[in-house]
Amino acid sequence: MSEITITLPDGSRQSVQAGTTPLDLARSISRRLADDALVARVNGQLVDLCQPIESDATLEILTLGNPEALEVYRHSTAHLLAAAVLDLFPGTRLGIGPATETGFFYDFYRDEPFTPEDLEKIEARMWELQRADLPYERKLTPKEEGLKKYAEMGENLKCELIEEKAGEVFSEYTLGPKFIDFCRGPHVPSTSKIKAFKLLSIAGAYWKGDERNRQGQRIYGTAFFTRKELEDYLRQLEEAKKRDHRKLGQELDLFSIQELAGPGLIFFHPKGATVRRILEDWMRDQCVARGYSLVYTPHIARSDLWKTSGHYGFYAENMFKRMELDDAEYQLKPMNCPFHILIYQDRLRSYRDLPVRLSELGTVYRYERSGVMHGLMRVRGFTQDDAHIFCTPEQIEDEVVNCLGFALDVLHTFGFEQYQAELSTWDGGASGKYDGTPEQWNLAENALKHACERLNMQIKVVPDEAAFYGPKIDVKLVDAIGRLWQLSTVQFDFTLPRRFNLEYIAEDGKPHQPLMVHRALYGSVERFFGILLEHYAGAFPVWLAPVQAVVLPITDRHLPYAQQVTRRLQEAGLRATLDDRKEKVNFKIREAQLQKVPYMLVVGDREAEAGTVSVRNRKHGDQGAKAVDVFIQEITQLIAAKSTAE
Repeated sequence: MSEITITLPDGSRQSVQAGTTPLDLARSISRRLADDALVARVNGQLVDLCQPIESDATLEILTLGNPEALEVYRHSTAHLLAAAVLDLFPGTRLGIGPATETGFFYDFYRDEPFTPEDLEKIEARMWELQRADLPYERKLTPKEEGLKKYAEMGENLKCELIEEKAGEVFSEYTLGPKFIDFCRGPHVPSTSKIKAFKLLSIAGAYWKGDERNRQGQRIYGTAFFTRKELEDYLRQLEEAKKRDHRKLGQELDLFSIQELAGPGLIFFHPKGATVRRILEDWMRDQCVARGYSLVYTPHIARSDLWKTSGHYGFYAENMFKRMELDDAEYQLKPMNCPFHILIYQDRLRSYRDLPVRLSELGTVYRYERSGVMHGLMRVRGFTQDDAHIFCTPEQIEDEVVNCLGFALDVLHTFGFEQYQAELSTWDGGASGKYDGTPEQWNLAENALKHACERLNMQIKVVPDEAAFYGPKIDVKLVDAIGRLWQLSTVQFDFTLPRRFNLEYIAEDGKPHQPLMVHRALYGSVERFFGILLEHYAGAFPVWLAPVQAVVLPITDRHLPYAQQVTRRLQEAGLRATLDDRKEKVNFKIREAQLQKVPYMLVVGDREAEAGTVSVRNRKHGDQGAKAVDVFIQEITQLIAAKSTAE
């Protein structure tokens, strides 16, 4: 047999026989490496450890702890789930079973619905198969032969996938005697490599996410390299359930979704509207202070506008249906950007006018499928804190720095201490799927990189993940229980300035095309509200709390003094209420505590005589008696500082 050369990550080289597998090489390097190995990267592609290497190649062995190995590990656990289901429920048809960011799922099609008891049985069978050390075996199958085989098995959905995605020869994976699946792989070597997993839930799922297709049952699970990681994640899930913004929104009377009005449309109740107003007022004030001009635009426009912008063709499935009116077709807006462009375009611009920064808290409407809507996080009508900046090439880097600095200020102001930033770039033009010239992309990507450097922001570069119209930076916050949320986006756009023929007159007296930046910091007001609600578990910091203090008279005879205290608090600008119900004061305290009110002010004979209030903090309990003016001064200072302390 001929020899080939394998180059390892440290630059060293080994001469081996053609047909040597990555696992063979791992064993030759160290027993520990072989034991921990899960998958290999050969010439940049992930492959099974047992796949022979036939020519010179670069090789990296991915082991426990590697994020890419974790994705493969979870995909293999999805196959383990499917094998267990087929063992226990013969005749079940298979859908798809990918890894996800937090685990995996598999879609199944059978007449009887799975029950929670079934989930326990399936997980138990998975552990039996895990202990059996079954290999994940890859085989190559000619397309026509595979189609015939899956048709005979009654796996019509697999046939559909093979028709769409398979080449003339495709790969399949087997696991045990009953499970075989059309799959690109790779997978871990055997089931014994999977050490920690848990099935979580069952949900309905339409084939390919289209409600017009057959509905199946989706089993969700998660998997980690170690039992400790799994237990930590399960504890986080339990904490997340307690913080679920949908549950808190109902308990705290903040918002609702009304069936009569339709799904994905949010009704903010008075207390929720108070928090929303604070969020919006803060954003508007900040925009004005940073040189933005506030604008208001319609909720609807002629379809011709969306044809010019490209949304009519490329975004049609996410837009609400067209409406026939007197003079033309109209559509609800899914984006604010074309409206801001029309404002920019309304008059001739000089380089002296630039940058033009237009900002709007604009409500948009997008058709989300019923299965993906989720409280405030995924809705059909929402308000974006949208801004668009039109500037010259010389101004672009400073504008990006300002946008990113603004994003970091949002995080700091609302109490988020950690974040991650990602720079999504193009593929160099190799695929042809990106708009713009190489010069434009280089300018844009370098401006984003330099802006991050100037702010000492650590960024992760994500190749080939840019929007087709330009690169972007996404800022993701880390919440109180360690979850990552997509928040702010700063995004270049080469397409819309060209589509709308945007111009400015440069110093040379000639028209030039301006650069355009999209910028959203909350993302949407609704989603940011939901993130805040879960981050603080409903206990908003005092400056955001819809009710900052409640006055609690001990008996009816203390009511006149309680009313006087409430008026003084309100006159000082505080959001204070009076609980004058004929209930015991301890009951009122419990109620206020459940409503997450920051301060409870108890008043009785002693307080009325001394002109004080007995202060109780929702977190720290009894704070003792304080003069009303002293309390007002202390709470006002906390509010002015936008403090998260209590």
